[in-house]
Amino acid sequence: MHWPRALALLLAWALVAFAQPALANHMAAELVPEAPAAPGKPVTLALHFAPEPGWHGYWSNPGDAGYGLDLDWHLPQGWKVGEPEYPVPQMLSIAGLMNHVYEAEYAVLVPLTAPPSAAGATPVAVDANWLACTREVCVPEKATLTAVIPATGARDARFDKWRAAIPALLDRRASFALTPKTLRLAIPLPASLKLQDPHVFIEQAQLVDYAAPQAFSRDGDTLIAELPRKGLATSAAAVSGILRIDGSGQGVRFVAAPGAVPNGGTPIAGTAALPGSLWLLLGLALLGGLVLNVMPCVFPILSLKALSLARAGESEAEARREGLAYTGGVIVAVLALGALLLVLRAGGAQVGWAFQLQEPGVVVLLLVLASAISANLAGLYELPSVSFTRAGGKSSAFATGLLAAFVATPCTGPFMAAAMGAALLLPWWQGLLLFLALGLGLALPFLLLGWVPPLRRMLPKPGRWMETFRKVMAVPMGLTALALLWLTWRLGGNLFAVAALGLAIAMVALLMMIGRLQRAGKPVGVQSAVGMAALVLVSVLVLPHVQAAQGPAAQGLIAAKPFSEAALAEARAAGKPVFVWFTADWCLTCKVNESVAIEREGTRDAFRKAGVVALEGDWTRRDPAITRFLTEHGAAGVPLYLWYPARGEAQQLPQVLTPDSLVELAGQASRSAT
Repeated sequence: MHWPRALALLLAWALVAFAQPALANHMAAELVPEAPAAPGKPVTLALHFAPEPGWHGYWSNPGDAGYGLDLDWHLPQGWKVGEPEYPVPQMLSIAGLMNHVYEAEYAVLVPLTAPPSAAGATPVAVDANWLACTREVCVPEKATLTAVIPATGARDARFDKWRAAIPALLDRRASFALTPKTLRLAIPLPASLKLQDPHVFIEQAQLVDYAAPQAFSRDGDTLIAELPRKGLATSAAAVSGILRIDGSGQGVRFVAAPGAVPNGGTPIAGTAALPGSLWLLLGLALLGGLVLNVMPCVFPILSLKALSLARAGESEAEARREGLAYTGGVIVAVLALGALLLVLRAGGAQVGWAFQLQEPGVVVLLLVLASAISANLAGLYELPSVSFTRAGGKSSAFATGLLAAFVATPCTGPFMAAAMGAALLLPWWQGLLLFLALGLGLALPFLLLGWVPPLRRMLPKPGRWMETFRKVMAVPMGLTALALLWLTWRLGGNLFAVAALGLAIAMVALLMMIGRLQRAGKPVGVQSAVGMAALVLVSVLVLPHVQAAQGPAAQGLIAAKPFSEAALAEARAAGKPVFVWFTADWCLTCKVNESVAIEREGTRDAFRKAGVVALEGDWTRRDPAITRFLTEHGAAGVPLYLWYPARGEAQQLPQVLTPDSLVELAGQASRSAT
């Protein structure tokens, strides 16, 4: 037995039992007829509740604590009452207990049926009992509500809003299967219906664990939901409830009978990882971090920092300290970025992995950093705190780890896609675990070099060649700086790019001056502070005023139209195959794929022959619609490639395309059309 939960539940009921009777209810209630009643016809009544600020009422299944609405009707002879219909509830967790509540004004609709003999105005009454709570105290409340159903008159217009809040009942039955650990549901739901933050509320009490994460996937027009069991109710003849579609209160009602529930399916937004899949995602995040080490912006830093461990006189203890410090810097940077990303998304912002590269100011900062590192590697200046080939101590290794993680953020490797997509959909602590695994993967090579002496002994012996190698490594870092300069032009136009280049040159000149003063044994604190402050001031004053609209994109071989969900729906309605790709100017993997597989004459000719409609989603700048679409397909960022055959469901392609992958798909579409 879970004693903390049981104790909290006991406390909640004690508050109910011993609460002092209130002079007035904390939830005002009224009974309202919708329209006049005709003999033998149905009419709807509304139980309208308006809680005071800070108070809430409960759904029919209140969750871990509380109780629902209890109604005792007093109707004239021959009148019949139906089952109450509730709006989609909210989730409220208090002391580890999950409650299904209404924190604002709401209405419960109750259908009545008049007998054939009904005539004239009809009085009805109901004894209603409910529980009203705050986060600290609960009070049982009751009232006898009365109303007169008129024989003639106008309809109450408030029912438009109240009825719109009631989730519609699906016209097909769902199916369910109980396992010792989960309740699995197969809910008929069109694949075209978009889901954001789905959640299933089960009417049957004690059948599922209300606070546990729920997992969702799609198999065509079937939504598969897996809800962890609570272990109290052992069986059910039928299962009913409400599927919340999004956070705005939209939903549908369903009734499920025992039956087959498909296995597998495509995970969708709102998915919570089960233990097995979480381990798989952690492994993918670790591998994705490892892949980042070979990117041109990270490899020079890693390789030269690794060679620093081979310098003469390096002790075993010092090597381990540097390995741990570097790892700490990487993990701190990745976790900070991941936490910021999760906080922004929780606040409603439509952002994804590498979201910071959609901000021109961040790209300018990366350009300045890449330029400074390139100049350092080329030997234009030498500072102990940014040296990659000389001893710098734990602080230097930690700073290098921070730097390596920061400059690696534009990249998304093949193993990272599923892990980073899931990190944005899982509970926050699971998402942070995935970011932690990503950082560990990025830091792992240097950490192993620091802690495994045989690996260090495999490194070449120190010598003059290291200076040459260091200058060679300035080339990929310099190319990274050029790519960032091009990106500043794409984000902010010509003047913005020129101003950013001037800022980078000024930073390199300042560092060269500081380096000369240090070699001469002169203090540099004041000069450094003044110089840095001047550069920051100039950038703040100048850059925002020279930033213009996004630079024009070069027209490729593929005559792609800009992506929108309307354009996708139109193309699919025309019965043509559709290829949709999402890209960004700062995405190295995207540009490689476009060069290798997309922007090719062979692909263009195959697309023309098959009548393929190509849609391109450019995510270089922030675009909430594209971010939302990426999230719905389990992607944290770009690239994302989708192939829609003329008839059938979408196929998500690998993040690394082969030269003939699109040609083969177009060829299959041509053969299917003939």
